[in-house]
Amino acid sequence: MSMSKETFHKLLKLATVNGVSDIHLREGENPYFRMKGGLKKIKADPLSKEDMLIICRIIIPDQEILKRIETLKEYDGSYQYGKICRVRISLLKFQGRIAIIMRVINIKVPTMAELGLPPALKGFVNAKRGLVLVTGVTGSGKSSTLASIIQEINRTREEHILTIEDPIEFIFTSEKSRITQRELGEDTDSFKDALRGALRQDPDIIVIGELRDAETIQISMKAAETGHLVFATVHTTNAPATINRIVSMFPPEEQDNVKLRLSECLFGSISQRLLPTMDGKGRICAQEIMVNKVGIQDCISGKEPLSKMYITIEKSKGEMQSFDQHLTKLYKEKSISFEVASGAASSPSNFERNLEFGGSDKEDQDEHEEQHKESPENQDIESQDDVEENTGDLSLDIN
Repeated sequence: MSMSKETFHKLLKLATVNGVSDIHLREGENPYFRMKGGLKKIKADPLSKEDMLIICRIIIPDQEILKRIETLKEYDGSYQYGKICRVRISLLKFQGRIAIIMRVINIKVPTMAELGLPPALKGFVNAKRGLVLVTGVTGSGKSSTLASIIQEINRTREEHILTIEDPIEFIFTSEKSRITQRELGEDTDSFKDALRGALRQDPDIIVIGELRDAETIQISMKAAETGHLVFATVHTTNAPATINRIVSMFPPEEQDNVKLRLSECLFGSISQRLLPTMDGKGRICAQEIMVNKVGIQDCISGKEPLSKMYITIEKSKGEMQSFDQHLTKLYKEKSISFEVASGAASSPSNFERNLEFGGSDKEDQDEHEEQHKESPENQDIESQDDVEENTGDLSLDIN
């Protein structure tokens, strides 16, 4: 492949048109696209070191960084190709070679309807205060879900929305709301500094790219406690695992207090994963939705075991939903196959019983609670991507 700016842009356009989520470029290898969860080889020549350096000069605007590109070991940033797409960039060195992984972000902010998000999320759009956590493994669509909620608020409410991102992904245009987007490195030195400043910048809503450490969580909880609506992402798989992750970031002597504060300031959580559709043409989002109501609050504070949270979610009347409830709905709508639904279920046996009998009796619920308590997902600490099949090379020629 003879790399140039034109060729690089052709690659980006090709990725956007084909619904690619990530582009993998590695020195000495063919480019790869992640499509429908799997990595597909692109029909093109392997990328030379000079090809990779040309790409670096296209995507990195800072000349001082480019001067030390030969010794640069990591770089995170973003790049926009006209009105086609933006990409979130992660450059790294491996075995002395250059690799660039790019997450493809469409220019248009997706709507909740376009993403097929459930009506229960309207409660999050209308929330006035509290902490909202959007969780899932890498590549589960957290950014798209969060962006669609913020866009709906932007369209319907008169608020000041302040975002702190690393890097900025979706670019919003202020409608009813005023939106201030700040990027780590470019506009602020750290999430902590930006968050401290945010409390003095008259925000109604604060959006944090990711809760990474105890201090960021502390400031986020303080903002929620003082009447702000705070959105953030966490790399966890469900609501109990999210509570475990946040609490575990603090020293043991502080954890009881953190549980109590969370039980009072948390509005709710949205946990999601992407699953292959029945027709094999794409992926669909399965979500667990938890709202911090009576019963849930006791589980967060420690008055009741976290394992009981799942049963409370399932007993709610439409305001919340468990993964298994959503999987049942998606299967009945023929959006996903039985094998996919059963494989993704928290309890495959209960999922099958729910399909047969339309619900769980008390004995089933007790069994489900015990299985959920013992699930590795609820013991946290690091979540793993689901195993995805590589369905072979993709014959797309960009030469």
